[in-house]
Amino acid sequence: MKIVMAVIKPFKLDEVREALTAIGIEGLTVTEVKGYGRQKGHTEIYRGTEYTVAFLPKLKIEVAVNADMAEKAVEAIASAAKTGQIGDGKIFVFAIEHAVRIRTGETNADAL
Repeated sequence: MKIVMAVIKPFKLDEVREALTAIGIEGLTVTEVKGYGRQKGHTEIYRGTEYTVAFLPKLKIEVAVNADMAEKAVEAIASAAKTGQIGDGKIFVFAIEHAVRIRTGETNADAL
């Protein structure tokens, strides 16, 4: 079992969700986060005053999948989230040691 975690631009969420649904992944967790990488933030002008926005709004998506689906999930997220511009995001894959579905008590792959 694997967790595929992606940090993407907020407006790409629907496209990523549709791409994951198309390959058979039904559940995901989305968290609003802020961060920066090579973008280093940007400057904005508000009421005539310029200020720097150091942390940009992003979405963190987490999907738990069987190990054989992890690469398909990565490919689906990468293709759906890509704009070709700086700040498209990153994808990370982690191993899951143990999983439990709270409602039924199912464990590991059955819990996904």
